[in-house]
Amino acid sequence: MEGGTCLMAERQKRNHKDRDSRNSQESNYESNFSTEVETMEMRRNSLNEEISVNASPDTDSFNWDEYENGGIAVSNKSEMDVLYSATIKNPEEKVVIMGTVVAITDKDVVLDIGFKSDGLVSIAEFKYRGIPEIGEEVEIIVESKEDKNGQILISHKKAQAEKSWNEVVKALEEDRIVQGYIKDRTKGGMIVDLMGLEAFLPGSQLDIKPIKDYDDYVGKTMDLKIVKINPIFRNIVVSHKAIIENDLELQKVEILGKLEKGQVLEGVIKNLTSFGVFVDLGGVDGLIHITDISWGRVNHPEEVLEVGQKINIVVLDYDEEKKRISLGMKQLTPHPWDTIPEDVVEGSKLKGKVVNIEDYGAFIEIFPGVEGLVHVSEMSWSTHLKSPQEYVKLNDEVDAVVLSIDREERKLSLGLKQLHSDPWANIDNKYDVGTKHNAVVRSMTNFGLFVELEEGIDGLVHISDLSWTKKFSHPAEFTKVGEKLDIVVLDIDKETRRLSLGHKQLEEDPWETFESIFLEGSIHQGVIHSLEEKGAVIGLPYGVEAFAPKKHMSKADKSKAKVDETLDFKVIEFDKANKKIIVSHTDIWKEEERKNKEKEEVENREKVERTKKDLKKVKDKVEKSTLADELDILAQLKSKMEEEDKVKQQEAMAKMDAKSTKEDEDETAPESSEEAPAE
Repeated sequence: MEGGTCLMAERQKRNHKDRDSRNSQESNYESNFSTEVETMEMRRNSLNEEISVNASPDTDSFNWDEYENGGIAVSNKSEMDVLYSATIKNPEEKVVIMGTVVAITDKDVVLDIGFKSDGLVSIAEFKYRGIPEIGEEVEIIVESKEDKNGQILISHKKAQAEKSWNEVVKALEEDRIVQGYIKDRTKGGMIVDLMGLEAFLPGSQLDIKPIKDYDDYVGKTMDLKIVKINPIFRNIVVSHKAIIENDLELQKVEILGKLEKGQVLEGVIKNLTSFGVFVDLGGVDGLIHITDISWGRVNHPEEVLEVGQKINIVVLDYDEEKKRISLGMKQLTPHPWDTIPEDVVEGSKLKGKVVNIEDYGAFIEIFPGVEGLVHVSEMSWSTHLKSPQEYVKLNDEVDAVVLSIDREERKLSLGLKQLHSDPWANIDNKYDVGTKHNAVVRSMTNFGLFVELEEGIDGLVHISDLSWTKKFSHPAEFTKVGEKLDIVVLDIDKETRRLSLGHKQLEEDPWETFESIFLEGSIHQGVIHSLEEKGAVIGLPYGVEAFAPKKHMSKADKSKAKVDETLDFKVIEFDKANKKIIVSHTDIWKEEERKNKEKEEVENREKVERTKKDLKKVKDKVEKSTLADELDILAQLKSKMEEEDKVKQQEAMAKMDAKSTKEDEDETAPESSEEAPAE
């Protein structure tokens, strides 16, 4: 930036120096010219004195040489002024006129433009074409008729610029092609010298193709079309691309007029994309879809073609409305299906290459351009289907068996599993009902798990066949995918290729024994395994699980039962057929309460009987005793009854106090348990 500033300063300094020198030259010239003018004025005054008033000489035939030598006398001054003024032109400012070179100095060219004084133009303005000769006419423009020194200011360079601008405007109006010289590169495009004027050529207007290196265009002369001008700022925008597009449009109209389906053309590859190839047909582009490049499979056009390559193509279709041309290459060669040997039939064994893999299967090329599909279900005898990538890889060379071939529809179905024997062919011999085997867990569902005995042989273990004693909501609670599991064959269905398997059948049914252990009404200790909405799962001895309904889970102290808590449970129902045991904890403590109540009632009845007996004895004694004795006996009986009532009252109060204390503890216990986590 500093270097540019210094360069501009030096240039301005040099321009000032040239201007001062030019002004000095002009001053010397003006001095000499003024002397000549004064001499001419003196002669004219002398001539005016000699011209008569009535004389009317012909200015065209007037002999000025003879007059200057004193051979003619004129006496009419006013007429002479008219004649002299007629010889001086009055040029307009800012208009291009012609001037004649009358003298050349070291730094300036003197031009006669018919004005009362000659004009000076710097020699530097003729640098582009060379110094003109004396007598030669050149274009100039009058900038000012008089400067501060009374000198006329003219310019050849500005005249050329004005002439060039007029040419530019005319070229734009007439839509003419002009030539320009690319001087330099700038931001966004190029700087062009257009008839001495600077024009801008945008990078996007250089060519219809992407430009790799703009510097390659610097120093070249090319045809251009003026596309935009700004008269105020005199900006000019040009384009080379517009000329190319115009030529291409003409070629396009000509080509499209001759275009027909089935027509074979020659073109140049313009661009390669993932979906096809764009071909230049000489002014118009066509598309070869990737599927029309070759009868064989092509993953990307760049595998077989390259930009700039010349190729032969055939016209497949032409859409006049959208101006789209569909082209093909493979249609120029015979269809590969026509070359398949006749001995290729169902059951034939072929070798091919894996050219594509999809979720549903793999495509194998058995002949160039001929592909067959191996569905994923035809890759293995296993009913537990995997992804095709687990059986084959891209570009693998594999053997396959022809399952079906349709030459008219050109469809070919292949299989891989048919290369091996069907494991279900001798299923009865190897996996008979009741035989025990070891399998691998392959997958799980809500109703069971699938296991693989060998490749092609899968079976289902229902969730109810996992355990005799436990119930699972999902097989994942019992085992994991990939683990080995011992099973026994329960049933075989050859038609549907299904095996029913079991795991619990490896052991004897323990419910025969449980029937004599868990009798209805028997009490057993159990652990709460889980609490559910309708009740709880209880673990009883010997690994068997029972179910306690919610209403049978209440405790005597009114507290809530918890998981892993051990309690006593009473068997209230035993269902051998459905492998179900229903238990109750509530019935146990309620039964104890009932027994205690009955015992208390028996004791009360016994007390009443004793009291009756005592009264009878007293009555008998009263009859025999005196009044005093009777009173003593009554007093003793009263005292005894009062003592008994007092004891009963104390027992009842103690019982109520104990009950009240227990209720208070029950009320405070939940609060303390709720506050404990917060603390």
